[in-house]
Amino acid sequence: MTTVIDGKQVAASVIETVKMATASLEKQSGVKAGLAVVIVGDDPASHAYVSSKSRMAKECGFKSVQHTLSVETTQEELAALVSSLNADPSIHGILVQLPLPKHLKSEPIIQSILPEKDVDGLHVVNAGKLATGDLETGLVSCTPAGAMVFVRRMHGEDLSGLNAVVIGRSNLFGKPMAQLLLNANATVTIAHSRTKDLRDVCRNADILVAAVGRPEMVKADWVKPGATVIDVGINRIAAPERGEGKTRLVGDVAFEEASNVAAVITPVPGGVGPMTIAMLMANTVIAAHRAAGQTPPTF
Repeated sequence: MTTVIDGKQVAASVIETVKMATASLEKQSGVKAGLAVVIVGDDPASHAYVSSKSRMAKECGFKSVQHTLSVETTQEELAALVSSLNADPSIHGILVQLPLPKHLKSEPIIQSILPEKDVDGLHVVNAGKLATGDLETGLVSCTPAGAMVFVRRMHGEDLSGLNAVVIGRSNLFGKPMAQLLLNANATVTIAHSRTKDLRDVCRNADILVAAVGRPEMVKADWVKPGATVIDVGINRIAAPERGEGKTRLVGDVAFEEASNVAAVITPVPGGVGPMTIAMLMANTVIAAHRAAGQTPPTF
């Protein structure tokens, strides 16, 4: 029988740990974890994400601050806001919702966030710490951190002797995911659109992580029997069977057929997705503990 990972259930257990750690930190040191979320413009999807992040922060017992800026906001105004949040000791995590409106440059803004408050894990200092194996003082990008929670729950902390293949080399997911697997002693291959004989490379994987943004690209014959398959893709495709103009969400893995071969698989939706916000909360409480000189919880 294939195990289908329930991302909502795992995310809920992460949030429970966050709540307990938040309450304990406040009781012991008087420090209340603080998360500031910044959104610029009126993109409906971004507003939906930000609302759910702010709601979850309140639920976790954080000081939750949301800055909603108009689409006319200048680069200088946004930079000044980030600078003020960097200087605010009651804020331990700063998140600038991407994408920004076209006239704004996101990279200088992301890199201006203090690395110790960069709960999205996108600062080059945090990327460098992950690359050098420093998980004690860095912050890890939320989606790979969430995917890694699944891997650890299935295989334990030590992945020695296991082959892992990550399809996708983005700075946001592919590279940090590969580094996390490497830190856990897996033998890691990063594959991508230019990889020769991609199917054969994937068939060698005990742990196969797909993050390419191509609907149902990974077929059953790409999957090693008994493998763990983590699907990070979220793609909307036409679903005429549901009626004219209807769509549905699918991952990068052909779930129905791959689940006949894999031992463990994540669904889309309901797999990695719920973990992203949960790990954002985890990063915030980790950052708050470090700022207070306390040992942070592990997830």
